[in-house]
Amino acid sequence: MKKYVLLFLSIGVLLTACKKSDDDLTPPDGIDPDPIADVEVQDFMWKAMNFWYFWQADVPNLADDKFPNTDEGIAAYTEFLASESEPGTFFDDQLLYSEDRFSFYSDDYTELTQSFAGISKSNGLEFGLVKFSDSDDVFGYVWYIIPDSDASTKDISRGELFTGVDGQTLNVDNYIELLFGDNDTYTLNMADIANNQITPNDKEVTLTKMEGLVENPVFLSKTFDIGGEKIGYLVYNGFTNEFDEDLNDAFGNLKAEGVTSMILDLRYNPGGSVNSARLLSSMIYGTNTDELFLRQRWNDKIQAQLSDSQLTDYFASETSDGSALNTLNLSKVYIIATYNSASASELVINGLAPYIDVVHIGETTRGKNEFSITMVDDFEGSYIYNSERESEINPNNQWAIQPLVGRNENADGFSDYTSGLTPDIELEEDLENLGAWGDPNEPLLARAIQEITGTTGKRSFEVSMPASVMTNSKMFSVLKDNMILDKPLNLEKSIE
Repeated sequence: MKKYVLLFLSIGVLLTACKKSDDDLTPPDGIDPDPIADVEVQDFMWKAMNFWYFWQADVPNLADDKFPNTDEGIAAYTEFLASESEPGTFFDDQLLYSEDRFSFYSDDYTELTQSFAGISKSNGLEFGLVKFSDSDDVFGYVWYIIPDSDASTKDISRGELFTGVDGQTLNVDNYIELLFGDNDTYTLNMADIANNQITPNDKEVTLTKMEGLVENPVFLSKTFDIGGEKIGYLVYNGFTNEFDEDLNDAFGNLKAEGVTSMILDLRYNPGGSVNSARLLSSMIYGTNTDELFLRQRWNDKIQAQLSDSQLTDYFASETSDGSALNTLNLSKVYIIATYNSASASELVINGLAPYIDVVHIGETTRGKNEFSITMVDDFEGSYIYNSERESEINPNNQWAIQPLVGRNENADGFSDYTSGLTPDIELEEDLENLGAWGDPNEPLLARAIQEITGTTGKRSFEVSMPASVMTNSKMFSVLKDNMILDKPLNLEKSIE
């Protein structure tokens, strides 16, 4: 299995073998709390955030001079760490910048890192949740079903609706417990929709979560011959680097079929690997390794220590496994993206924009423009998770944090899309006409095809019942909408 967070893979070996200086990219030996205070997790969280957090300078509790290494400082630091007995509450309430919507924690780093590889405990049903406009009740609608999952063996399909679980009507107060709680098995109470009305029916579907379910994010790839155009269509549901070869193979097939136009469907893709985003962008635009794809921005103390070559990423010519990239060398691409599209999905749109015409069809995206790194209690490893250093992680602390540590700019220097990327062609999904995957009549796909072929016809794209999603099943996975900086970088520097 590949390493999940590779950014500072060599840092422990490289820098600890050298004489430490104030310029080392390793956290300084800092203040330690009173050992009898039982604040080991909070101590790790504070030290990692003090060094790496993107907004470290904007959070008074993370100031470098907050706790001097004196008897009084140690006492104050210990008291501060003990102010919240629950580490998660401490992280959220004491360490986060007020505008940070995405940093999070996990009490099990193994579960977290497995999720980055597309491995989870799931029944295989991915869905959106919508709040009824006139009450606090909630209903769900099926997005797609992961192949070889429990849901794939049941009578349930894209576009179906449900309003209850185990006989209880879903609402804003109970949907988390009923759908995402400890209950491995639950029964969905299904519903029908007609004329903007959702009505429960008698259908029930029982689903059971499976341990170790692996999702290949390359969900669908096909080619259309329409109006003299050879159109490639790819549904990609997550930037999971373990499946980069599958992604490259899909583009190889599209290339072999002579595709001249491309529709990339990221409507349910919450993000993931930055390097997979770079590879995907290269498969669309070209293997131009001298052209800048992104530039990283870190906090001031990290930014000052990195060279330009360490801060820049160029388009790629091969995968991490050394396979030559299959590229379509396009000058224009059509990308379906919605509010459910975030982080690495937005990175593809933003990274390609300086080079080719990106036609964004759908909705304004989430607005997740920062990247994160998995951090664990391994001081000598600079708190960066490394699968080869698991024996060095503090065995008494299984917690991990996933803080935002930087922001990616495109070649034009643009990164300010915290409000999301707005579509060129606005079109929401219609609950009354969600359509089937890969059907050229599915509304969002049909709108993209129309834009490519230029044939308007008499079709109306009026949305009868917009799918205004409140949240979705992916937001309750460990990965959520995170953007993971996972590309290996050479951090070697001259240290006297």
